[in-house]
Order: sequence, then C-alpha cells, then structure tokens
Amino acid sequence: MSQQFSERAQVLMKALVEQYLRDGQPVGSKTLAEVSNLGVSSATIRNVMMELEDLGFVQTPHTSAGRIPTALGYRLFVDRLLTVQSLSETEVAQIRAQLKPELETTALLNQASNLLSEVTHMAGLVRVPKRQVQTLKHLEFLPIGGRRVLAVLVLSDREVQNRILHTDRDYSRDELQVAANYVNQHFAGRDLRQARTELVAQLRADRAAMDLMMAGLLRVAEAALDSSEPQDDFHVTGELNLLQLADPAGIGGLRELFEAFSRKQQILGMLDKCLAADGVQIFIGEEAGQPGIKNASLIAAPYEVNGERVGVLAVIGPTRMAYDRVIPVVDITARLLSSALTSDES
Repeated sequence: MSQQFSERAQVLMKALVEQYLRDGQPVGSKTLAEVSNLGVSSATIRNVMMELEDLGFVQTPHTSAGRIPTALGYRLFVDRLLTVQSLSETEVAQIRAQLKPELETTALLNQASNLLSEVTHMAGLVRVPKRQVQTLKHLEFLPIGGRRVLAVLVLSDREVQNRILHTDRDYSRDELQVAANYVNQHFAGRDLRQARTELVAQLRADRAAMDLMMAGLLRVAEAALDSSEPQDDFHVTGELNLLQLADPAGIGGLRELFEAFSRKQQILGMLDKCLAADGVQIFIGEEAGQPGIKNASLIAAPYEVNGERVGVLAVIGPTRMAYDRVIPVVDITARLLSSALTSDES
C-alpha cells in the first residue's frame, strides 16, 4: 500500500474486514465512520474506499453501496493488520487432553482432524506422514475362516495395521503361530520392505529343505509384510460444516472444493508446499494456484516427530473466516500433535 494513505487507509481497511467477518454484509461508509473512530467524514471515507478499490483490496458487490474485501484485501489484512487471539490456558489444555500420546498414530491423526473441525466449525485436514521406512515391532496371525487370515502388524511408530490375507487353504491357529514366531524372531525391528525381501530370498534358497506346510506359512508371512499400501493421503473431517457456512451464491465454489477433496491431488499439492515451509502457512483464494479451492482459504502448519517434519494439518473454509481465531488453533494443534507423536517414539 502506498505511503500517501498508509495509516488512515489501514485503519479503515482493518475496520472493514473485521466488520465484514462479523456480519457478512457489505460495509458502508457510515458504518466505517462509526466503527473506525477516526473522526473523519463519510465523504473522506468514501474517497479512501475508492482508492482501496482501485488497488484491488476491496470491491463493491452488485446492488450494494457497501464494500467487501477481495482475496488481495484479506491477504493485506492477514499480513499487516491482523491481531491474532491467543488461546487461553484452558483451551490449550482441552486440546492437549484429546491428543493422548498413548493413542496409535492413525487415531491421533484422526483426532487432530476432528479437533480442528470442532473448534473452528470448518473442515479439518491432516496430511498422513510420508513414511520412507516402516519398521516391524510385532506380527500376529488369526484364522478367520474361509481361507482367510487376519494379520496384525504393530509398527515402530505405534501404528497398528490389520490386513486380511487370502490363502490357498485354511490354517490352524497353531500353524499360524509358528509363522508369526518365525517372523518375530528373525525380522522384528527391521524395515518391512527389507524383511519381505529377505523372506522371499529365504523361500527361494531353502525351498528344497522346507516342508510344504512351512513354505505355505512363509508365503502367508510374505503377504503380511507387503508394505505397498498407499500412504499418499489425508484425513478430512467436517465437510458438512462448509455447507452451513456457504451462501447460495457460493454453492458453485463449494462444489469445486468437494470435488478437490475427492480427487485429492490438488489438496495434497498444497499441503506438501506447507510441509516444506516454516510455521503457519495461509493460502487465500486463487493465490493457492488450485482451481478447486479458488473460493476458499487454507490455514496449515507442519507437525513433527523427533524434530523431523512428517506431515501437515490444516483448516479449510470460506475466505470469510475468523483468521484471528483459526491461525492460533492450527498452530497450537500442530505443536501438541508433534509432542504427542514424539513422546512415545522411543
């Protein structure tokens, strides 16, 4: 913003955005005169508003004498004019109490997403960690009939994965225990991919020495250790909150946002940008560079395990959101999630 109208224009811009965030109605010069406490005439305010409109910070909706902020106006507000609210000790304690370190990773991520949605009344997103290595702590097999076996894998990040395996015949509980004991004895503490590779090599090398039952059991174990499940994903909670926030004119943009949730790649691209950046990141409208979210804002922050960034959590909603409230909620939740994920990693 140019120097010639810096202070007065900034006061009026801040007052306009705050008023619009409160009631969602275009803000007229008379209202700005009342809420800004500048002691200037409505005519002076109208002149400043015209300058701000020429610069692209505000716009005049059809059939209205008042003005509303543009995406560029929101950006100015967030970067230079916003006063962020600090969460109270009680609010921080309530968030911490729900992110319990004893929960497995998947449960913690889901809980964080739920928390963000509940506290902000918008949609909460959590980017699933991109795991380069998954280490096996323990494996159990349970026969479930119909030539099927339930494999329960406990991983080093406290995640438990359940996989249903289809076998060439039914196996008894005792037979499956033999296979589980073998895997736990030889491969506990090893990377899943490495363990599976070595198991396959043993099957090939010792095939002649193995009886048919043991060979069959180790093929079951091989299937259980397959780590090819997709990890490129995010959890989203509270999409229905967005329906309550949308006005009829914004339904088209909301449809595009829901399609972006479904296709995932646009959202994942934005979250990955946040993973590479420090602190809270804010994308407003079209500046995200993603057509599906051009009418929305996303506030995100990375979370860590043992000091390493592994994922991102975020809130997404309309550009007309309470930035002063949502920003600290996202920031604190990311910090507390990092603490919960780290506390029991060892």
